[in-house]
Amino acid sequence: MGPPICAMTYAPPWRGTSQCIRLRLEEALREAELALKFLEQGLHRNAAGKAFQAWKALLAAAAARHREAVARRYAGAVRDKTGRLRSRADMVIALMPTTRMREVASALEEAYGKELIYLTDIALNLHEFRYNGLDPEGVVSRYTNLEDVERDVKYLAEKTMEWVRKETSYQTI
Repeated sequence: MGPPICAMTYAPPWRGTSQCIRLRLEEALREAELALKFLEQGLHRNAAGKAFQAWKALLAAAAARHREAVARRYAGAVRDKTGRLRSRADMVIALMPTTRMREVASALEEAYGKELIYLTDIALNLHEFRYNGLDPEGVVSRYTNLEDVERDVKYLAEKTMEWVRKETSYQTI
């Protein structure tokens, strides 16, 4: 494991794309590691949340790397919380809202393939489980048993770490 990452470290894309990518990849790696540790301890909902956060960070890094693809989907400008005018694409990359993750994954399909969309769907399913828990009827959660949760947390965490390694082959953390 590398040096600890400061919880306050933040680099929006308008301050420097390479720093934004590097920090998001580091975040993705650490969150994926935590997901697996929580899973070992039987903390299924916490593990699901960390696996989701890991993928969300990785998706933000991928979006920053391929900003032009995101900008085609999110044209125009919006005001940030300080009132500054920012590119809509940069705001999506910086915040990576849960409600936009599937769209961003679709926008990046040409660069990364359909696996990105598939893994994003798993992440969103785990996010839903994080808040709703198991549901034997499958109404408020897609998960009806813990075995499926464990399988998806492990798979997503391992895939996140694999994708971080691929992305860092372009850039050193």
